[in-house]
Amino acid sequence: MDSKEFKKFRKRLNRTQKDIAPLLGVSIKAVHSYEQGWRNIPPYVERKMLFFMSRRDGIQKISRPCWVIKKCHPSIKVHCPAWQFDSGGLCWFVNGNFCCGKVCKDWEAKMKCCRSCEIFKPVLQT
Repeated sequence: MDSKEFKKFRKRLNRTQKDIAPLLGVSIKAVHSYEQGWRNIPPYVERKMLFFMSRRDGIQKISRPCWVIKKCHPSIKVHCPAWQFDSGGLCWFVNGNFCCGKVCKDWEAKMKCCRSCEIFKPVLQT
């Protein structure tokens, strides 16, 4: 997530910098720094922002879990935390799943994979 996307999401959530800071667990100064591009947005902040975006009113909800949409093989599915914790609409939020054919090494690699997925795309759409 870059500074422009961060600011766009904050505005779409209808929050001021002062409002969003405690929700993200950071200072107002940190939010300002993220939006100005002076600081990189840490993965834990990006995750929270994306979670809030996924819960906002009017977002398209998936009708079927990710493992059905993606047609995951049962041998993969049983090892997938998204399936184990019945979080088929929040699979992008759960680390350790196999959506890219392997478990991603870190949040950045996971987000690269998830950003091209039909389950995650509604979170990003305006």
